[in-house]
Amino acid sequence: MAKHRLIRALTPGTIRAALGATVLASAAFGAVAPAHADTPEQVGPASQSSVVQTAQHAAANQRVNVTAQQVLNVARAQIGTSENAAGGGTKFQKWYATSQRAMETVKRDGGAPTEYLNAAWCSMFVSWVGEQTGARPQVGWDAYTVEHARWFAANHRWGSTPKPGAVVFFSWSGSKSIDDINHVGFVVKDNGDGTISTIEGNTGNGRVEARVRPTSQVVGYGYPNYKA
Repeated sequence: MAKHRLIRALTPGTIRAALGATVLASAAFGAVAPAHADTPEQVGPASQSSVVQTAQHAAANQRVNVTAQQVLNVARAQIGTSENAAGGGTKFQKWYATSQRAMETVKRDGGAPTEYLNAAWCSMFVSWVGEQTGARPQVGWDAYTVEHARWFAANHRWGSTPKPGAVVFFSWSGSKSIDDINHVGFVVKDNGDGTISTIEGNTGNGRVEARVRPTSQVVGYGYPNYKA
């Protein structure tokens, strides 16, 4: 297994969990409704889109009653969790595959929810931590790192300063383009020497690990609106 195996080869028509569509449909993970709640009933394509987008944007920018440290504590408690030989078996993949969000991203990217069970899971890990802590409206949820980052950018919570609890997006090429994102995790701290300490899923040999990364590999940061 290659180091930092973050993008798996998928057969044509399968979920593009790491290579997915470029449609900015991912605002759906900011919904105020409880986890896995159904989207509003259709009231007409244009009106539904307007209402849903407005509600999602408001939710994504509403402060949650969760601190950055609480999110990092839950993420840290997962260190050592490992995938199986098929690239699956984690609770993060199992949770995502059965979530309402999986149905939404399947509609966007194609495939079937069961394909998430063995798909690249770094973004699913971040999403799971958000769900477990009650910070999901701020952390977002997706299986595709590029769309996850676009959601932060669309909600004006995207920047270049590392902060504890921020969601950090990487490109191994050093690109600063969201389209080139390969990986995602949480910032633990800025080390002040051109590196950041992080907690990431699906890194190394498919594990949750604490890492130190050069900021030259960072595309940008998503900023959840945590409780102070």
